[in-house]
Amino acid sequence: MRRHPLVIGSAALAIAALIGLLLAAAAGAGPAETTEALFDGMFGTPFAIGTSLNNAALLMLIAAGFTIAYRAGLVNVGGEGQMALGGICATAVGVSLPEGVPAGLGIVLVLASAAVGGAFWASIAAYLKVRRGTSEIITTLLLNFVGLAAVVLVVHEPALLRQPVTSSETLPQSEPLKESGQLALLGLHKSPATIALLIALVAVVAVGVLLQRSAIGLKLQSVGLSQKASHRLGIPVDRTRFLSLTAAGAFSGVAGGMIVATAPFVLAEGFSSGLGFTGLVVGLLARGSMTAVAAVSLLLGFLVSGGINLQLAVGVPAATVSVVESVLIILIAGSALWTTTSAVRTRKPAPSQEVVSV
Repeated sequence: MRRHPLVIGSAALAIAALIGLLLAAAAGAGPAETTEALFDGMFGTPFAIGTSLNNAALLMLIAAGFTIAYRAGLVNVGGEGQMALGGICATAVGVSLPEGVPAGLGIVLVLASAAVGGAFWASIAAYLKVRRGTSEIITTLLLNFVGLAAVVLVVHEPALLRQPVTSSETLPQSEPLKESGQLALLGLHKSPATIALLIALVAVVAVGVLLQRSAIGLKLQSVGLSQKASHRLGIPVDRTRFLSLTAAGAFSGVAGGMIVATAPFVLAEGFSSGLGFTGLVVGLLARGSMTAVAAVSLLLGFLVSGGINLQLAVGVPAATVSVVESVLIILIAGSALWTTTSAVRTRKPAPSQEVVSV
């Protein structure tokens, strides 16, 4: 029972929360005012709640894609770069939509292009993995920097996606997406929450069914457990691993497309706000459970919004939340190693039986 993912996750969250309070105290904020500011940032206003729900939707998508690759034995650390390419592709399509395109078709085109962009970026690392044996952790991580640099390039270059420069005060960002490419609001009172939450929930359910109730899920699990055994079973191991990491990139790309399709509907530097790495935390915490993906995404989605209010209300650096997330990664990774080594040590070998000839 003590090794159950929920038990481990709860213990990790408790320790990380304690460290967060200690960091806030070091910045001069007491536990009471820190907790109050964090709560207000998460639930204090309809705007805060809506922003948190939008963040949670993005984290669900990134973590769902991460889980697909992880099931095949791969670790996708490239959510940020894949979001960047997804945002670039979504913007290129969104600002070019002709007048008269129905809203439903427009958003489908925007998100589909974002998926293609993210999938393409992940496929680079996937190809290097299956053909050259290069670690996907290293390649996806390094591709993050290239993807983020690509965003800087396209929003500063007038020949690419930068909005027309009318004065020296014109911001280096894209033009707003056409109305048909913008995500609709959920309709909650004074809330910026969009249908991104509904799309993410559908995606989480679909991935859960795929992994648990389909032949594809069994193939992914088989490849993740043993490539040699999967080869003997006739499973195309390289293709399965390539497609799993590419699919993870597609999910992250859609998350990037959703950001630019949400107010203020522009592509700008730093638009992903580090959510790609936070989605990695969600995937690690969930440990393959799509129910946990939804729950942890909601938790961290609200926590990100609360962290911003911490800085505004009590002067605690918003980076404190990033530190807490880093502690969560370390604790979850350490607990996974502890669980594995403990299981090996407690597995006693079967007593050998000697045949005595008479």
